[in-house]
Amino acid sequence: MITISRKSFYGLTALLCFYGLKLSAQQTQVSGKVTDSRDKGPLPNVTVIFRNSRTATKTDENGNFSLSSSAPYTQLSVEFIGYKTKYIAITPSKSQVVNISLQEESQSLSEVKISSKKAAPYRNKGNPAVELIRQVIEHKPLNRIESNQNVEYQQYDWMQFSLSNLSDKFKNKKIFRKYQFLFDKQDSTEIGGKNLMPIYLRERLSDFYYRKNPEKKKIIMLADKHVNFDEGLVDNNAIGNYFERMYADVNIYDNNIIFTNSQFLSPIAEGAPTFYKFFITDTLKTHDPPLIELSFVPRNQNALLFEGQIYITMDGRYAVQDAFLKTGKNININFVKALQVKLNFEKDSAGRYYLNKSHLLMDFGLGKDGSRGFKGERMVTIKNYKTNVQRPDSLYKGMEIEVSPEASKRSEAYWNSNRLDTIPANKLRIYSNMDSLSKMKSFRRMMDIAAFFFVGYKKFGPVEIGPFYTFYTFNNLEGFKPRIGGRTTTDFSTRYFFDTYVAYGIKDEKWKYFFSAAYAFNNKSIYTFPQSFIRASFQRDTEIPGDETKNVITEDNFIASFKHGVNNQFLYNDFYRAEYMQEYANHFSFNISFKKWTQRPADALVYKSFSGGLPQYTSQITNSEFNLELRYAPNEKFYQGKVFRERIIEKYPVFDLNYSVGVKGFLRGENNYHSLLGSIDKRFYLSQFGRSDVHLEGGYIFGQLPFPLLTIHRANQSYAYQTYAYNMMNFLEFVSDHYASIYIDHNFNGLFLNRIPLIKKLKLREYITFKGLTGGLRTENNPDLHSGLIQFPVNPEGIPTTYFLGKTPYMEGSVGIGNIFKVGRLDLVRRFNYLDNPGASKYGLRARIQFEF
Repeated sequence: MITISRKSFYGLTALLCFYGLKLSAQQTQVSGKVTDSRDKGPLPNVTVIFRNSRTATKTDENGNFSLSSSAPYTQLSVEFIGYKTKYIAITPSKSQVVNISLQEESQSLSEVKISSKKAAPYRNKGNPAVELIRQVIEHKPLNRIESNQNVEYQQYDWMQFSLSNLSDKFKNKKIFRKYQFLFDKQDSTEIGGKNLMPIYLRERLSDFYYRKNPEKKKIIMLADKHVNFDEGLVDNNAIGNYFERMYADVNIYDNNIIFTNSQFLSPIAEGAPTFYKFFITDTLKTHDPPLIELSFVPRNQNALLFEGQIYITMDGRYAVQDAFLKTGKNININFVKALQVKLNFEKDSAGRYYLNKSHLLMDFGLGKDGSRGFKGERMVTIKNYKTNVQRPDSLYKGMEIEVSPEASKRSEAYWNSNRLDTIPANKLRIYSNMDSLSKMKSFRRMMDIAAFFFVGYKKFGPVEIGPFYTFYTFNNLEGFKPRIGGRTTTDFSTRYFFDTYVAYGIKDEKWKYFFSAAYAFNNKSIYTFPQSFIRASFQRDTEIPGDETKNVITEDNFIASFKHGVNNQFLYNDFYRAEYMQEYANHFSFNISFKKWTQRPADALVYKSFSGGLPQYTSQITNSEFNLELRYAPNEKFYQGKVFRERIIEKYPVFDLNYSVGVKGFLRGENNYHSLLGSIDKRFYLSQFGRSDVHLEGGYIFGQLPFPLLTIHRANQSYAYQTYAYNMMNFLEFVSDHYASIYIDHNFNGLFLNRIPLIKKLKLREYITFKGLTGGLRTENNPDLHSGLIQFPVNPEGIPTTYFLGKTPYMEGSVGIGNIFKVGRLDLVRRFNYLDNPGASKYGLRARIQFEF
């Protein structure tokens, strides 16, 4: 038993209190918040550590942290991937609040140089960095989201588009004197730099569901808010679709990542070691689990590849914890000066890493020096991530993307309480800024002028006049052919739409005209998805045989007026049309139509047959035809304008089936027949080897018909390259009642030219094409065997100029150079057979305007 005197007890107590006070005084406590220096937004998952220690923490989702130690540390080290490490002085043995602002890392890997007397050649063999990336590739199936049976989460994303890098001189120009409220200051170290003029912002909040077996996805869009321009100036849907196309989702676990219709090879794709150089540049042992920093650069600086860093977990999963990707300055993409992507991953309850935040920045340079341009930005935040939650089958029924009826009607209070991330106040100001801008007369005038040059129409109240490229055309039959046309817009009516033009041939002294009237059942423009309308029209105009398309109007244009070879066979056509068009949300559509077509041969074209050995001349042919067209385009997207719609070509196929029946005796129709026509369009992405657009088509006509009613294969005698025509075939050269064809257009995206010194600076792109056609005429439709049928045309020497295909298919191909001055393409076309036909040329040079990134 130990006894302590009262005096000793008091002394011991005093001593303990003294030491207790001393220990308390030595406790170093630091708390605070870490933010982005550029937009002042909070940064989650930032590592905060007492320097030269193992005492560390990470910031929470709001950027807050708290760190304490009994040791008297004097500095904090603040580390975050994609940002410059910052060292903060602190007072030891004291409780304090420190708010920290981090700056993005802007240094390019290509600018880092390691000097030595003799650099060792880079090799994959025996390279530990390559061995590591191969482990990452091998473990990809384990780390992908699809490795879970069921996944669900909530996603918030915003994207912004701005005029960027604007100098003070540019900002203060007289034209912008009234628009100063639009400008924002920007950190000069950020891509884009200096002054910004934000012009578009979109926010979305969605619930995402994934089921592995059977595989299904469901996205329910809960809220959607975006800048709304005056509908009379700009089509908001078209803008939204265009920006959404540019700011694609980034999944580093996919082999390829698509930006602006260009395919980049992921640094962890199966073939990545062939195209990238990898280096182990750091280990981060303060992380849990520890990380290896793996840096990479492209072997070819002009190729569609990234440079940057990925951070790999050292826990046996070889998962990507964080990634920083960017493009080099020499990359073969038009106008894109810089592209940066930051990806941050978090560990779920099963130990897998899922993407919880991505940040994309794109800088587009315009002008001679590319200094001014556009800046695009998109931030995606994922929260409430759950795995293996069973959901009923009913959830996955219907469309993959479902939009809540209230999505576009959400209040400010809803957005303020449901945004999953903090968005700076200056970004939200764009909503009111653009509303004010749209009401300014000077801006409306500027947009009106821009619409005329880019769309081709000039607006006058509720109508538009145009398109301007059809005002002046010419041909051998009509000579100079002035034309004026116009159409109504939704300002006139959202139910009724009218379209018209009138033209006059100076040489043939004949009027041509067109008029159509349509009624929209869905109270929207007849061009708006999903289409639902009826339309009736009448058209009287000239046409080259075989040049008829599915469009209501076959547009003339000034450039197509220039043709080579003999071009003296025409038709005067009268078309009466009526149609019902219905499109559905799943991109299936049908079109039921009726067409009465009266054609009269003109110029050198003569419809001649024989009866009893004597020639008979047919002045006109009248046909009455009913038609059903079925079309299915899964996951189709398009640029939707108010009075136009342009399909965005993607990897998904488009199927089209057309059935027609001609009825003799109905409205003076002269022939009975049935016709089937089908086609498939598909784009194939081949990673670093480019992409191929493939079009397959086939048709069969049942019944005996004169050749003008059979399939006259579409030829091209202009100097402009046409995708869906045979560019070395002469007009009316081949006719079929059954055929199959294939078109292949392959873009190498500079795969070869990017390797040639000096040439690679031009950022040209190589193309090859092939077009093949097989078909023929059945005996019953061969005018050589039936003199009573209209005979094939002949030239002045009596030599036939129209043929049908034999056992050998018609073939042509081309090699081309694209991206000439960023908008031009030139093809050398080679015709491989049927070279003995009159007027057949073996080679031809064709050009086209082809704008692409």
